[in-house]
Amino acid sequence: MKNLLLSASFVAAVLMPAAAQAQAIPPAVVAVVDLDKVTTQCNACKTARAALEAQVTGLRNRQQALAGPIQTEGKSIQDAVNALNGKEPDAALKARAQAWDTKRQQASEELQRQQQQIEANSQYVQKQVSDKLGPIYSSVMQRRGANIMVEIGQTLASGATLDVTNDVLTALNSALPSIATTAPAAARTNQPQGR
Repeated sequence: MKNLLLSASFVAAVLMPAAAQAQAIPPAVVAVVDLDKVTTQCNACKTARAALEAQVTGLRNRQQALAGPIQTEGKSIQDAVNALNGKEPDAALKARAQAWDTKRQQASEELQRQQQQIEANSQYVQKQVSDKLGPIYSSVMQRRGANIMVEIGQTLASGATLDVTNDVLTALNSALPSIATTAPAAARTNQPQGR
């Protein structure tokens, strides 16, 4: 019985035209979106970008504030060592040099932590935007009758009627009224070390 069923299905497969077996692919209805425009002009994105820029400026200011005294102390210690003309430094100078090196390391670690925080914050902002865009793409495609959406930078040319950037931007402004610019602690601890 099993052989009879297998033979019948084989005969049916051979006799059935190949076109009937394959599902027809619908014609492509393409929409294009300028993702750069969306992410630079969305209201929450502008606010988040300004907050991230302020964080970077704060890091630079802190770096300058730490560098001045450390450089001054380092030069003073080097001058004291040079004045010894090759003689062994005394315990006080050694302690001063060691304290300076500790301050320098602490400053470096502080700046590195702040840099990692800013990187985590930037990635967190991008994730929030990305998480909202996925459903927006689907919604805009459905509303506009598209079955494929392409980033405009990936096309050689496209007609203006295919551009759904404003639809995506409007929907993003509605779906994402604000963006948190400080990554949660879990996101910060998952950062790769040594960058």
